[in-house]
Amino acid sequence: MIVARAEPGGDPREPVLEAAFVCVARFGFAKTTMEDVAREAGLSRATVYRVFPGGRDELFSAMVAWEMARFFVRMAIAVRDAADFPAVVEGALVFAHREIREHAALQKVLATEPERLLRFMRLEQDRILDAVVAYLRPMLGAEAAGGRVVPGLDLDEATRYVATMGLSLMATPGRFDLEDPAVVRTLVRREILGGILAEPALDLG
Repeated sequence: MIVARAEPGGDPREPVLEAAFVCVARFGFAKTTMEDVAREAGLSRATVYRVFPGGRDELFSAMVAWEMARFFVRMAIAVRDAADFPAVVEGALVFAHREIREHAALQKVLATEPERLLRFMRLEQDRILDAVVAYLRPMLGAEAAGGRVVPGLDLDEATRYVATMGLSLMATPGRFDLEDPAVVRTLVRREILGGILAEPALDLG
């Protein structure tokens, strides 16, 4: 994956986060030192410690959060032209499956240090869920305004359910082949949105 360098005047942490990402992709968490990150960023070790005084754990936690945020920004861009709410969910699952499969750094760390990565990801899971819910809620509200939601549905609860299911499937699709558009369409419209959207929104034709 190509890592774009931070723009001047942006977050002062970003060059360090980018450098940490490159180093972890190259060496893994266990073998990446603060000196490695400083060298990659073109900064002194003291400067890196000023930005992340908690050392490697603070830096790695922030780097994982940073890359997760970038992942969801890319996802939002990928689905922004989707025709309706089901298409947004379908597109998000397809995008996530492809992105995770092709993310070289992620696949390397998952193969060598999965527990360490998952520990950092768990620190972000509630914040990510809340962000996804906030992103999806207006879209489901628009479906409700158009009369395409099951009457009496609690939209906040329904949105959280969709977000939780989507995030779970992105991480572990299980028996579902997310490379098959027909499978994804059926999964979304029958199993995720089946009790949320009314016909004809769930037309599988």
